[in-house]
Amino acid sequence: MEAFVRKTGRAVVMPNDNINTDIILPKQFLKNILKTGFGKDLFYDWRYNVDGSLNESFELNKPEHKGASILITGDDFGSGSSREHAVWALTDYGFRAVIGGGFSDIFYMNATKNGLLPIVLPEENRQILRGIQADEYIRIDLPKQTVTYKDDIFHFNINSQWKEKFINGEDDIDNTMKYEKLITAFEKQRPIFL
Repeated sequence: MEAFVRKTGRAVVMPNDNINTDIILPKQFLKNILKTGFGKDLFYDWRYNVDGSLNESFELNKPEHKGASILITGDDFGSGSSREHAVWALTDYGFRAVIGGGFSDIFYMNATKNGLLPIVLPEENRQILRGIQADEYIRIDLPKQTVTYKDDIFHFNINSQWKEKFINGEDDIDNTMKYEKLITAFEKQRPIFL
């Protein structure tokens, strides 16, 4: 997992509430298990017209938002099915953080396990962030647990274990491998039953 310590990036605002995983990545794109190649299908039903052409009025399709790495959204982001593919689509597209009013528990956990930082901020903070222009930047400082936009600094909470995983760029497998010597020693002492 790529480490996330501090990130300064441009943002896209999609203030909608209740954006579920089927909106983030529709079910027809769940065939791949490689964690890559999903970015082109992110928000498919909103990004593309029925004939497959780009919906030029959709925020992600506007040239000024190309390269944005922070998504600002509404309440209840990632509800619905438990598809990890939704997080893969967001990260494959280039998002490193999603700032919302709340996330479904499963989506939140999938995000933390796949390098997408989910940040919960109250409506009054997100209302200020929604004023961001395409050429402006937001700074996220994970050690300090702050989001900075212009002169506004907003504090967010995160579990200390997940915070350390992000800062160190470690996923669950990396954490398990820290105990490789102990696991090997245990396996050597364990009786073999045939």
